[in-house]
Amino acid sequence: MGSKERERYFVFMDYDPEYERIRNDRTKRGAYELDMYLSRKHDELLANTLEHGTYKKTISLIIVDGFAVEITEDQANALRSTNGVRVVEKNQEFPN
Repeated sequence: MGSKERERYFVFMDYDPEYERIRNDRTKRGAYELDMYLSRKHDELLANTLEHGTYKKTISLIIVDGFAVEITEDQANALRSTNGVRVVEKNQEFPN
């Protein structure tokens, strides 16, 4: 069984044609639409996979379809087996 301590993980999603379509719109409206689409998509994935209140999404990434979230190792493993998720990697901080 994994650690119960929450740590930051990065989650990257599988190919999504809707993401690609919206991302190709280089207008301000397109950027706003992409931000809203990804935020909603990522929030729904977390809500449908993990127990409410046990995680903290810190950012949705726009340049890639992904996000950062503070979760436990067990939760990371649950996300890894979720349909539509390509990669879940723990953040690594290197000493100076």
